[in-house]
Amino acid sequence: MTILSRVLATIAFCLISQVQAAPIKRLDGSSISSQQLTDGVSKLMAIGQVTGLSVTVFNDAKPVYSRAFGYADVQTKTPLTLDTEIYGASISKAVFATLVMKLVDKGVIDLDTPLYQYLDQPLWRIKGDKRAWHRDLSSLKGQPEAKLITARMCLSHTTGLGNWRWFEPDHKLHFHSQPGSHYRYSGEGMTLLQTVLEEKTGKTLEELAQEYVFTPFGMATSSYQWQPRFEGHYAIGYNGEGRPYPKDKDNAPRSASSLETTPNELTRFASAVLQGAGLTPASYHAMFSPQIRIRAPTQFGPGIDEVTDAYDDIALSYGLGWGLIKTPFGWGAFKEGRGDGCVHYLIVFPKQKLGVMLLSNSENAEKIFDALLRLSIADSYTPVAWERYADGSHLLD
Repeated sequence: MTILSRVLATIAFCLISQVQAAPIKRLDGSSISSQQLTDGVSKLMAIGQVTGLSVTVFNDAKPVYSRAFGYADVQTKTPLTLDTEIYGASISKAVFATLVMKLVDKGVIDLDTPLYQYLDQPLWRIKGDKRAWHRDLSSLKGQPEAKLITARMCLSHTTGLGNWRWFEPDHKLHFHSQPGSHYRYSGEGMTLLQTVLEEKTGKTLEELAQEYVFTPFGMATSSYQWQPRFEGHYAIGYNGEGRPYPKDKDNAPRSASSLETTPNELTRFASAVLQGAGLTPASYHAMFSPQIRIRAPTQFGPGIDEVTDAYDDIALSYGLGWGLIKTPFGWGAFKEGRGDGCVHYLIVFPKQKLGVMLLSNSENAEKIFDALLRLSIADSYTPVAWERYADGSHLLD
């Protein structure tokens, strides 16, 4: 049995579907019982009017608490379970980052080689279609910055491209800064890297993900595109008023946003990440090392181009596929997700082998994420204002 197989066997054995009795270790050395955490989560969900939520806590790189609460479908009173399919939104990017780093380890690509050098044609000649619109790079023609973009820039959100072309006045790709110079969250940067990898390898994102992440990590259900097997088993997303979003089942696979998964399978992924499974030490270190400092007061929207020192105490930065914060317990690596009523937050502390994953099908969950982080692992370091989460410290009084 290989080392990776042993790691995955341990993860599978440790996955749990109900509360266990062992105390849960927190960052500050304190602990909380499973029952205390369950009671606290239930109380916070009622306060926030959260439809459904799963909470998984990791100690020693393994899940020690994993439980689903509430409903996947309010109308039918279908419970949310740890095996319910849920839209992963931008958690997609963290999964994609692991895929990319595996390709780096295999020598398929290099983090710092300009991406255009991997192609037999200019980037701007690559075309998309109505579904795979992200592949249309024609608007990069005549923009010399395109030749500077590397995989490192795509994974650290420093390409200079905006988040999505639909937010640009003309719905085209534009550079807002010199590639490599500034942090600017960009789904377009991620899908550009995806497109280059597909062109170079001759494989689709879905094929690459199955080969390098889903199959090795035991994520048999997960996919970057909607699958018939999800019918009747997925969580409906709800807005802040409790109204359901229609389920988008026609997305082309996109590295930045289209992941469909389950709480149990993302638990396997997070456990594998905490254990460094499948990556060389160099790639693991690079993924969780600061590539760029973040000076903006917010991640999105108005103020994104402003500068603040508000997060200097945590050295807010970006690694490769993960945001980073510096704490007394080492670097914390986080990734959030938002879309169609599903909101998520995953933070891991590689040095401590500790973390928590919050997955919800209710936009209201962002009102209680801060309180949940404090309650579960005593995380008071996540930049909640930057994330535009509500301050939840008072909810624990």
